[in-house]
Amino acid sequence: MQKVNRTSVMEFVLLGFSHFHKFQNFLFWAVLLAYITCVLGNITILLLVRSESSLHTPMYFFISTFTVLEIMFVSVTVPKLLALLIQTTKTISFIGCFTQLYMFNALGETECFLLSLMVFDRYLAINNPLRYSTIMNTRFCHELAFMPWILGLVISLFPIIKTFLLDFCGPNEIDHFFCDLAPLQNLACSDPFLSNIVTIVAACFSIVLPFFAIVGFYSHIICTVLKIDSAEGKQKAFSTCSSHLIVACLFYGTVIAVYIRPKGSQYDKFLALMYTVVTPPLNPFIYTLRNREVRNSLRKLTRQLFKEFSLLVP
Repeated sequence: MQKVNRTSVMEFVLLGFSHFHKFQNFLFWAVLLAYITCVLGNITILLLVRSESSLHTPMYFFISTFTVLEIMFVSVTVPKLLALLIQTTKTISFIGCFTQLYMFNALGETECFLLSLMVFDRYLAINNPLRYSTIMNTRFCHELAFMPWILGLVISLFPIIKTFLLDFCGPNEIDHFFCDLAPLQNLACSDPFLSNIVTIVAACFSIVLPFFAIVGFYSHIICTVLKIDSAEGKQKAFSTCSSHLIVACLFYGTVIAVYIRPKGSQYDKFLALMYTVVTPPLNPFIYTLRNREVRNSLRKLTRQLFKEFSLLVP
């Protein structure tokens, strides 16, 4: 039997939230505000960490790495969502779709590994404080920070390639606001069973394993903190972990719900809004408001900028 020509589909139609006609303008301005807040908030934290010497520690080095990743992660999907909300043309090219798919999954998996790496840093700081500065030297921190990027870029290749090799002969409408694995696999004319299996394996390795690593590290951290005699010591130890714990819970809560089920559902795009639009702008505020060092450094930087500005104004 002749094989179907997979190039018969040259573009896809992203339906986005086109069914909610009355809310298009509201969604556009809400998403735009969230995107601007996310980018400016993360840039502020990045500049703060780089400029303030008191924040030149492994913990804030990983936070600054996370801010760069977060800006890249939201920039893969949110600008396209904004375009979908105001444009009548909602198409994306075949190559553009798979490029977005790869970048989104690669950066998302990198974020999963980086979040687990950040709790590993806190685990060492609390459970092995005497050797922490020796272990987490500058070279080792850079090597650790480089590892999530390699894992994310490589692991995401396997489900993307398996999905790319499927036959797409129509229909070409994706009920989502960006190209994702499950919606694309559901459109394939050929059997997506193997690509579904590869997607599950990749999700387990890059989402579930880091999640269990985070749970394991925090279990050890809690046991260690509970052994501390002073209430002040307990509070200080918990305060260094609380921000990361909140961010990890917000991110993993929706990601696991979407990617452990390869078939997908009509609610996936609403869940995707949580980790692409809602939680990213919250992360800078969580790190800023819950970390005393960041708050103090932010106040210091604000006073310095205000002082310099007042000198420029006659």
